[in-house]
Amino acid sequence: MKTENLEKLISKAKEAYKKAYAPYSKFQVGSALLDENGKIHSGCNVENAAYPSGSCAEEIAIGAMVAGGGRVIKEIVVIGLSSELITPCGACRQRIREFCNKETIIHICDIQKGYLKSFKIDELLAYSFGPNNL
Repeated sequence: MKTENLEKLISKAKEAYKKAYAPYSKFQVGSALLDENGKIHSGCNVENAAYPSGSCAEEIAIGAMVAGGGRVIKEIVVIGLSSELITPCGACRQRIREFCNKETIIHICDIQKGYLKSFKIDELLAYSFGPNNL
């Protein structure tokens, strides 16, 4: 599901990836998202010696979006370096779910290979619980 915004989002996610703070795992992740206002927000993973205190790239990008006035993720890119697809962790899938709709596209990319695959939220988080359940 390549889109007209994909290359720009990948570029911003790569920039964020390079800034990741991952001294413990050495596993850098970058993310960039497009909000409903057409603004791009990015984030990188930030580790902490107390592991549960670290933050995921998607989490930081979503926080930047909210701080910038956005409320809906139109598209999001997650990028890293691995022989496997680097899909959002379970917590980030729920975070994305909070701010997406059924049309939101989640692009998975590799820092060397570029675009790999796209998903809709229902493919990554089937039967999810969200704001409409409340």
